[in-house]
Amino acid sequence: MALDTATATTEKDVPFGRGGARDLLSDIYRPPEGRTKHTAIIHIHGGAFRRGSKEGARVARPLAALGYTGLAIQYRLAQEAPWPAQIEDVKAAIRWTRARADWLAIDPQRIAVVGHSAGGHLALVAAGSPNLPGLEGDGGNAGVDSRVAACIGFYPRSIVPPAADSGDHPLLKADRGQDAYRSIRPSSYVNPAFPPTLLLHGTADQSIPVEESVRLYEALKAEGVPVEIHIIDGVTHMFDMHADLAEMSALWIDLFLDRHVVNPRTYPSTEPPN
Repeated sequence: MALDTATATTEKDVPFGRGGARDLLSDIYRPPEGRTKHTAIIHIHGGAFRRGSKEGARVARPLAALGYTGLAIQYRLAQEAPWPAQIEDVKAAIRWTRARADWLAIDPQRIAVVGHSAGGHLALVAAGSPNLPGLEGDGGNAGVDSRVAACIGFYPRSIVPPAADSGDHPLLKADRGQDAYRSIRPSSYVNPAFPPTLLLHGTADQSIPVEESVRLYEALKAEGVPVEIHIIDGVTHMFDMHADLAEMSALWIDLFLDRHVVNPRTYPSTEPPN
């Protein structure tokens, strides 16, 4: 049964912080009245760090229909500012969301990040580096916690090769040292405190091989992090541009967040007796 996404409402171009000399804007997707789960999801678009916009939040409206308050955000692209401007902007959005929890009608401890491709890269770094001074920036709401309760990555770039093995990265053209690459590499931030994480990836992805998400899943699992991976057969990069796959992805995310954030629970064993 298709989700009734028309019941969600949208507020366009709401400022959430400053990126350098300009305001950063968000689109806020609110759930139908009486159906909120008091949980915010920050949507981070893809585009190889060179393009894309907040209009690319393809699962924001389906998730709003399911009860989640969504914030589809802008961040500075590579041609405007080098790293760590991009993650600073994401963290500014997290802090703003927490500081405006009452206005958004959410629980400030229930904030998740969802990212697509390059946005998935940023979501993973944000999830693994809460309150890290070198990545927080000065985009607003200084001192507010930038921790997130969960992370969802659609076909994320998670393993950036070391400088010696890779051409110029769009975010680090002026600095190809190992420390700089370590800073942008999501796998650098894997640790036991990483929040519950859901990865979604297609087997036919030619832009970012599905093996990257498999390796990240294994790394997180080895640290004891609650992590799931959904590998979808035969679909390519940006598979959620297809309406049926976007809706199903929203349902997977809903179950994941409900289990780990909205109504945390474990399930009794269903193993048959020996």
